[in-house]
Amino acid sequence: MANRLLMTLVFFLLAGNVLATGLPDPDRQLDVALVIAVDVSSSMEGEEQGLQREGFIEAFRSSLVHEAIESGLHGRIAVTYVEWSGVKDQRVLVPWTVMDGAEQAISFANQLSYQPIRQAGMTSISGIIDYSRNLFDQLGGTPVRRVIDISGDGPNNDGRHVIYARDEAVADGVIINGLPIMFRRASGSTELEDLDLYFKECVIGGMGAFVLPLHDPEQFAMVIRTKIMREIAGIDGAAPRIIPAQAGMPSMNCVTGERRKREDLLSQEKKP
Repeated sequence: MANRLLMTLVFFLLAGNVLATGLPDPDRQLDVALVIAVDVSSSMEGEEQGLQREGFIEAFRSSLVHEAIESGLHGRIAVTYVEWSGVKDQRVLVPWTVMDGAEQAISFANQLSYQPIRQAGMTSISGIIDYSRNLFDQLGGTPVRRVIDISGDGPNNDGRHVIYARDEAVADGVIINGLPIMFRRASGSTELEDLDLYFKECVIGGMGAFVLPLHDPEQFAMVIRTKIMREIAGIDGAAPRIIPAQAGMPSMNCVTGERRKREDLLSQEKKP
């Protein structure tokens, strides 16, 4: 009982520390406002979710990430961590936290480490894009860059079509990057063989947008750390709004998730 009370006290102390560094001073510029949007839909297996969570915790405890924050033009960023699933299922686990070095980044990681892991239902990438745009409105002032970092293991299958949400966000100046999770599960297959291509053509967009696929669960921490550092640093020069498919390859069907959902429903209706 005493241990449980102690853990509860530690949690609230950590939460208070994060909230104390919450919304930024509008008179002080941010290099980037970053929404970390993490898939917790039913296709994400328990071990997969644990590795993903630990990867983000390790990233914000990393001295390399701390150095990336401090090396920015203004040396300040704001980050929030959100879990998402269906079109109406988004949950902020760690609110906007302003970081200008190691102390705030480690506090962010510590608060995240105390949050329980959950599993939800459908996959609405369009829903998390729309939700993230509203999160940016909570910030005072205008960051140099607004970035949504979306990790997931399957295509959009709930809510409106993802390209509509993506295009509206990009038109508003938001950058969307992707971390498609593509290693094989216990079931023996990935959710979508060409998920990296799906993210390239249907999900990401904006100046310098990129996809960093994950093929090996042992590389979760390294890939996430690399991605966070790249997002903090930004990319000089213009880049295509949508990265094109490789030459000679057919374009990805951006409604493949919705089509699979309809096929599954029809299959279930035909069963006796």
